[in-house]
Amino acid sequence: MIVRKSPAEVEIMARAGKVVADVHEILRDLVRPGVSTAELDEVAERECRSRGAVPSFKGYRGFPATLCTSVNAEIVHGIPSANVVLREGDLIKIDAGAIVEGYHGDSAVTWIVGGETSVAPQVADLVERTRAGLWAGLCAAQSGARLTDISAAVEAHALPHEYGVVQEYVGHGIGRALHEDPHVPNYGRAGRGPKLQPGLVIAVEPMFNLGTADTRVLDDDWTVVTADGALSSHWEHTVAITEDGPWVLTARSDEPAWPLREPHRVPTAGSDGEATRHRESALLDAQEAG
Repeated sequence: MIVRKSPAEVEIMARAGKVVADVHEILRDLVRPGVSTAELDEVAERECRSRGAVPSFKGYRGFPATLCTSVNAEIVHGIPSANVVLREGDLIKIDAGAIVEGYHGDSAVTWIVGGETSVAPQVADLVERTRAGLWAGLCAAQSGARLTDISAAVEAHALPHEYGVVQEYVGHGIGRALHEDPHVPNYGRAGRGPKLQPGLVIAVEPMFNLGTADTRVLDDDWTVVTADGALSSHWEHTVAITEDGPWVLTARSDEPAWPLREPHRVPTAGSDGEATRHRESALLDAQEAG
């Protein structure tokens, strides 16, 4: 069942989203060679709790950490470890969630350790195009649109490049529960599914693979990896549907938050925390791709 939130509830979720955004900004400047994912997790928990929030993931269905940290061929749900030490050229996907007054915020990023010059152009393009797919989906989350308008906007950034679009793991509603209805696929034809109405809050989270869309789960029963060992990128934001346009509740300081209207410019940040370049609206890119 889809649960729409009141304006007061959305405001609380915006506070949770701000905590998540703050944590990501702090971690972005710590992502460098020699740092372990366990160190990132320790910082994330401290910063989350210092802001009066509770980590969403720790203890969720037995998950042992504050962050999901997934490196290279790991797609999502990687467990932070002192034995996983970042190296130049790694892709580190960091998924963070926070609870404020019982409501969740959820957001994920992909950083290139050492910056995009430390990887092949096709790898940097994968990260950028997945991010662009996220923003295309967010821009499509307009009141009165259909759910799969988001899906089609996301997928438009993968199809021309033959990326594998992960299908077993998708976006979702969010609120008092971390995962609520509806499911938000990253693929599909536009114009289908429920109509988007004010008060709906969802997490849009594209996962694009440099190889096939096939996945498998490691023996830890959490970490999802590409079946063929190819690299993967994952981006996510929590967004509220409003009459005035989508409100990105987890937007960081270098990103637009509300209302999202096209055209706009979306910054692309490197792992050093500085915006390295700006590209035209992801929504306009999606239109060109079509």
